[in-house]
Amino acid sequence: MLGRTDRRGRLVVVLAVFVLLSTVAGARLAYWQVSAHDMLVGMAQQQLNRPSVEPATRGSIYDSTGVLLATTVYRDQLVAYPAQIPTNERAPIAAKLAGILGLDPTAASTLAGQLNAGTQYAVLANQLTSQQSATVQAGLDDGSLTELALLPQPVRVYPNPGGAPGTTLASQLLGFVNANGQGQYGIEQQYQSALSGQPRIVMAERDVMGNPIADTEVVTQAGMPGQNVQLTIDAGLQLSVEKELNAAWIADGATTASAIVMNAATGAVVAWASEPGYNANDYEAVARTNPSAFVDPLISRVFEPGSVMKMLTATAAISRKVVTPNTLIDDSGVMQIGSVQIADADRRPMGMIPFKTVIAYSRNVGAARVAAMLGKTTDAASAVLYQTWRQLGIGQPTGVNLPGELPGLVTNPATTPWMPIDLANHAFGQGVAVTLAQLARAYAPMVNGGRLVTPHVVEDVGGQPVPEQAAPQVMSAAVSATLTSMMRNTVTAVPWYAAWTLIPGYNVGGKTGTAQIWDPKINNWISNKFDFSFIGYLGQKKPEYVIAVEIDHGTPDILAQGIFQQDITSNELFRRIARDAIQTLDLAPIPAASPSPSKTPAKAASPSSARGTEPRSTPRPTATAAPPWSGEVPAPTASPGPP
Repeated sequence: MLGRTDRRGRLVVVLAVFVLLSTVAGARLAYWQVSAHDMLVGMAQQQLNRPSVEPATRGSIYDSTGVLLATTVYRDQLVAYPAQIPTNERAPIAAKLAGILGLDPTAASTLAGQLNAGTQYAVLANQLTSQQSATVQAGLDDGSLTELALLPQPVRVYPNPGGAPGTTLASQLLGFVNANGQGQYGIEQQYQSALSGQPRIVMAERDVMGNPIADTEVVTQAGMPGQNVQLTIDAGLQLSVEKELNAAWIADGATTASAIVMNAATGAVVAWASEPGYNANDYEAVARTNPSAFVDPLISRVFEPGSVMKMLTATAAISRKVVTPNTLIDDSGVMQIGSVQIADADRRPMGMIPFKTVIAYSRNVGAARVAAMLGKTTDAASAVLYQTWRQLGIGQPTGVNLPGELPGLVTNPATTPWMPIDLANHAFGQGVAVTLAQLARAYAPMVNGGRLVTPHVVEDVGGQPVPEQAAPQVMSAAVSATLTSMMRNTVTAVPWYAAWTLIPGYNVGGKTGTAQIWDPKINNWISNKFDFSFIGYLGQKKPEYVIAVEIDHGTPDILAQGIFQQDITSNELFRRIARDAIQTLDLAPIPAASPSPSKTPAKAASPSSARGTEPRSTPRPTATAAPPWSGEVPAPTASPGPP
């Protein structure tokens, strides 16, 4: 027989365990109900109160005359709720939608697969046309379509065709807006904050279906619509310039053709264009096939400018009274600097000629000699020329209100001394790299009385004028007048320039540039490819607009040493754009007519009598054109391209 067992101790232990557990549970309950009360309430409210974000309407972009350049429209997105569609109705609905949307067999099969997947939600199509939306809505109304919805979606639209087929107007200037509502490139990126506005944010308690409960809405951000932006651009002139550039780009077999038309006194840009452009309404296709088209060459591409830089050498020399336009300079055709020769394009001497003739006939040797006269030593002369470049904005961003601007490539002689050959090459625009926008800005003081203006493309934002930038005086009015006269002399004294640059009844002048293109991959100059440029002015009694053009990687016919032939030369492109500006901007002719190109003596245009340092590029003869002249093209030098 078993003995009696005392269970009292065991019961005490069990009781103690229950008491301990109860105490812990009570403490935990007290924590959740008292200490964590506010936190739990907050979490509950976060689950019930969810924000609703209503995007702001993006502001529009206009030209200076009120022409709409970019705006936002609403187009329907077609969505479906496949799980709610009866299985036997999915195929008929898919077939009807394929017909409405105009789908090919592959796309129609994809849509049918989306409906048969039985998911809760599916996007079937974006940006329906108004007719497609109306047809879908009619199907929803008559019951032939079910469990579908049309959701309005904002779409950025660029309504104006550009100057070339398949492009929109001012595409690289304007940029585009991506699917997330972010501006990319150009004005859309630069003024993203102003254009996009602020969304309206509303907090509200929601039921189990996610719908807001009445009387619980609280506006946490009132929102603000996007602001409109008005540009300084004239849409009519912009279109004309794009057409001219497209013609030159094709005719000369160029990589790009670019132009700027800028008010010389204020810096307001009335045309800003490059070809080829792109279709901003279909930016996704461009991104897949040619994303480099988004980059604006006017500020994001640097190139060796060639002889257009001779006017900056002239600025340094005239400003410091080293020479006058009539100072005689020895143009020997070829010049020895140490072990290296520099040469004029035709390699033939013109002898002792006035400095204004050195500029007019674009003589490399003459420009190099004048650059050496800027100081008693190479270092001193280099410092003077470099200082002039900096005063005119070379080697630094222009400040134009656009993203992606490059400063150029310029070597400071104070940190990396220039050798005598460097000084000579820099005098006629080799060994330095600039943007076309920098050249347009640098030439403005030469024709506006000496003030360095800041290029700008925006006139006002949200109805508020954009403040004008300071325009420091970088040369005297007298020096500016002298330089203007020298540019006028270039297009009147040289027969082949006169024939393809002058416009009867208008005041024009300028300087050509032709530069070889250095290819670091082959460590040599590219054969038969050149950068052709012309920077000049247009006005009535005085210069009013600076016009800068560039034909990048143009392919001329080389007839002989220093003799080029092109379908459209840079100075002819300048004249075409100038004529467009005259018509669009209503510039009346001055009373006294300018010399007519038709009066140019034919013999002055013959290759045998031509003298030029930049090879003279002249248009190919047509049924009405004079015979070809020697072209303006630089002879090879020791400079290995941009620093």
